[in-house]
Amino acid sequence: MTTNSARQAIELETLTDGGQRPAEVARRIADFLASAKRSLDIAMYDIRSETDAGALVIATLLAAGQRGVAVRLLYDVAHPGPIAVPPPPETKPEAIEALPVPTRGIAGVPDLMHHKFAVRDRESVWTGSTNWTDDSWSRQENVIVTVDSQPIAYAYTLAFEQLWEQGHVEGTGRVDPRPEDVDGARVRAWFCPEHGEALSHRVAKHVGKARERVRIASPVLTSGPILATLVEVVNERRCTVAGVVDDTQVDQVFGQWRTNGVSAWKIPLLRRILEGAAFSGKTTTPWRPGSVHDFMHAKVVVADDTSFVGSFNFSRSGERNAENVLEIADRGIADRLAGFVDEVRARYPAATPPG
Repeated sequence: MTTNSARQAIELETLTDGGQRPAEVARRIADFLASAKRSLDIAMYDIRSETDAGALVIATLLAAGQRGVAVRLLYDVAHPGPIAVPPPPETKPEAIEALPVPTRGIAGVPDLMHHKFAVRDRESVWTGSTNWTDDSWSRQENVIVTVDSQPIAYAYTLAFEQLWEQGHVEGTGRVDPRPEDVDGARVRAWFCPEHGEALSHRVAKHVGKARERVRIASPVLTSGPILATLVEVVNERRCTVAGVVDDTQVDQVFGQWRTNGVSAWKIPLLRRILEGAAFSGKTTTPWRPGSVHDFMHAKVVVADDTSFVGSFNFSRSGERNAENVLEIADRGIADRLAGFVDEVRARYPAATPPG
């Protein structure tokens, strides 16, 4: 686990498989929650409280409510249909509903409430790819970003309110991705599904403009605009392209594409990217109830000095989910995240597309 060495307006925390204990990450989340004075709005795809680490986070949340902080909690309600990517949450709705704070389940039919964020006092945001579970904190690659900025926090509050009021994913994310200056960095908050397609095109645009580096960490890559642009960049050798995926989930995606016929055109694109650039693949445990969740779970794209980081899998389905991404134009942050991607991909062998 690596973190910023000094308190800044934007802080990064990166997690690796086996690189930290759940208690360490839970304690840092608890510290963020414990400093709330007025409000805590939380949207979390997967949240568990059965372990000591999870209980610490929930206890801190409840303590905030007891001292007068207005606490609200959104969570995803899994639907019975098959989901290959992302794996379904194991949140227990009855446990969440029993908490003495206002809660609301968002039914993921067919699209998911895939956020992982908390807004504190409408001034600070905790976000990234990390769910509130022990496996997320100890067995997965993940990124956590905290941002102290009233305008950015306001954008997240708007997205939260839409989900809270509507109770479903469709039609939410209606928040303009306006640029804000945060301690010298230019930051935009993107929300899906309203801006899902625009976000994919935005990422593709920056990838296409890159002349120094492109670094990617994502469980899967299935967004058409991003795939098409990456193939151009790889074929023309415009810059160095490298990354890491979840090899097991990518194999599942190839299988789906072959059988559904609709997306088969993407197969040669993704194959060319994985074989033509320096991509590694983490072989992980296929999801099943009770299995270890050791997925390669980080969602990062770095294109030169611009980074995209959040809950979004850079996939077509992600465009339709309730997702959030921070676009950060800052050299130092891009260096940190690119270094993280390179560190993770060095741990695993080359990605191996099936067939």
